[in-house]
Amino acid sequence: MATDSVPYGTPDAPRIAVRGEAHLEVDPEIARIGVTVAARGKDRRTALDDLTRRNTSVLDLLKSYGDAVERLETGSFSVTPELKEHGRGERVHAYHGRVHITAELTDFTALGELTTRLADLELTSVDGPWWALRRDSPAHREARQQAVREAVQRAREYAEALGTSLAALVELADIGAEDPEPRFVGKASRARSMAYEVAADTSAAPLDLEPQRQHVHAQVNARFTMAPPRL
Repeated sequence: MATDSVPYGTPDAPRIAVRGEAHLEVDPEIARIGVTVAARGKDRRTALDDLTRRNTSVLDLLKSYGDAVERLETGSFSVTPELKEHGRGERVHAYHGRVHITAELTDFTALGELTTRLADLELTSVDGPWWALRRDSPAHREARQQAVREAVQRAREYAEALGTSLAALVELADIGAEDPEPRFVGKASRARSMAYEVAADTSAAPLDLEPQRQHVHAQVNARFTMAPPRL
């Protein structure tokens, strides 16, 4: 068997295998909220008209915050007939309409006011916020680099305990490097849940929302060779 394929090295080039880890706690970079607009009417056209009007009001309000709302997406849309409980045939009692909208914000100072104003609209419910980091956040890079530094430090300490020093890096690999999804991502945690159906005559006070700190974890496996120790 070739020497390079032996994971334990040789007496002339002993190997050290270590794992480096990093755990960071950082502020979130984005907050997501879900907005659901509903409508109900005796006939399909009335339900659609009310749903269209309320959906436009929600979108206009979200867009009025400019760059604070970084992404705006309309998800599911449905109009469902409600059949009468008692009666023959397929007699429709009413129609229910629903549109779901997702908004991603980067300005947290506007978040509390926006969610309150959205919840003040007719038959509108708000869920969230869900705090998260961007996929390309510098926090991910810092965690990976810190994990590598920790692996080198750990290997160096082992070598020093044997009265020798590291010679070369043989291998450096992410934990689960062959997984289909990246491992080094921050947790997109849900801080709180808000659900409202409010029809108020006066403006409600803005909510005080505290961003939830994000935890970023990174792990690496590293193999080094070291100078032969004198045992």
